[in-house]
Amino acid sequence: MNKEEHFDFFRDRLFSFWNALQGLRDILLTEHNAWVHAAVTALVLALAWWLRISPVEFVLILIFICLVWIAEAFNTVLELVIDIVSPEYSQAARRAKDMAAAAVLFASGGAFVAGLIILGPAIFNRLGIF
Repeated sequence: MNKEEHFDFFRDRLFSFWNALQGLRDILLTEHNAWVHAAVTALVLALAWWLRISPVEFVLILIFICLVWIAEAFNTVLELVIDIVSPEYSQAARRAKDMAAAAVLFASGGAFVAGLIILGPAIFNRLGIF
């Protein structure tokens, strides 16, 4: 690979990264549920920091946060694509959107339970309850 090809490769990677950031920006500006995810993400990360959980517990929390954000992103993409392909009401389109929303609900529910398991005892310990 010559210098020009190297430059093109890195320029293309930076452009891809920029596009991904624009996608994140779009989700945050347009999706009301993403606002909830963002608030909960900030709250959980602040709580994890305050509780001084272990690195392994912190990584598990991060994995669950990422899973919820990934599910929300794919749900948003699916809804947009369905709206383009099927602009008029369709029972099949409604079902697909509901199923995608269920995936976000499932991811969020799993993250909530994992958060309780990981953070719950630490909260009780920090507050001197147990």
